Formats: sequence, C-alpha cells, structure tokens
Amino acid sequence: MTAVRRIVLWLMSTLTVLVLVFGYHTSTSSTSATASASGGSTVLAPVTGGTGTTSSGTGGTSSTATTVTGDAASTRWGPVQVELTIANGTITDVSVVEYPNNNGQDRQINARALPVLVQETLDAQSAHIDMVSGATVTSDGYVGSLQSALDRAGL
Repeated sequence: MTAVRRIVLWLMSTLTVLVLVFGYHTSTSSTSATASASGGSTVLAPVTGGTGTTSSGTGGTSSTATTVTGDAASTRWGPVQVELTIANGTITDVSVVEYPNNNGQDRQINARALPVLVQETLDAQSAHIDMVSGATVTSDGYVGSLQSALDRAGL
C-alpha cells in the first residue's frame, strides 16, 4: 500500500504545482501617474516635456519660441501627432497632442512610453531616438510625426 500512497501523493503534488504555475498572473501594472489618475476614463491631456515657451528681451534682442506641429502618423492602434516648441534652433518642449488611448492597455502603454520618447527627443534634439520596448507601434508613429515636425521647422 505504500507504493499506492506515494503515487497518489506525487500525483497530487504535481497537480498542485501545475495549478499554481498556470494560475500565476504576471504583473503588468507598471502604470504612471497619468494612467492611474485617469481612473479608467480616456486620457485626453497631451503629454509634454521640456521648459515650455520662452520669450526674453535684453536690450534690442528678443528670442521667441515657435510651435510646429507634425503630421498625424497613422498607426495600427490610432494616430500619433507631435508638436514641438523651438527657440533659437533648439527643441525646448515636446507635446504629444494625439496618441492611441482607446482602451486601458493603450493608456497604460502610452503613459509609460510617451514621457520616455519626449525625454529622448529633448536629449537628442533630433528624430534619432531609441524606441520604447513594448510600445513599438507608438514609437514608430511618434518618430514619423516628429520627423515631419522637424522638417517643417527646417531642423
């Protein structure tokens, strides 16, 4: 009888491990403040970075910032559109005015990816930026719109 008990114990242990392994849910909740603040509703606020529009006057010299909007790049999940603020040939601010946000997964991915893309743009001062892992479609659309805005600005 001890052989039968061992087999039953082994079978139950194996079954328990399988249930635990297949029942484990990986964490995909690396949301930022934008995603958690939305409370499940659509996030419509543009994602921005940088210092914003600046104007300064010293004597007879003045520096004004111009705003250039890129083409809306069509992606599989929705359009992505970038707006740049440029002063003295330098990108001072980036706003993502349109991006996929139709469902919770889009909002979660873009709440993580867009601030990274904006910071990459401000650091690189060009469209030669790294893609965000897990947000390849949004990254491609972002770079396309960014390049069209840079072309319009003559940079």
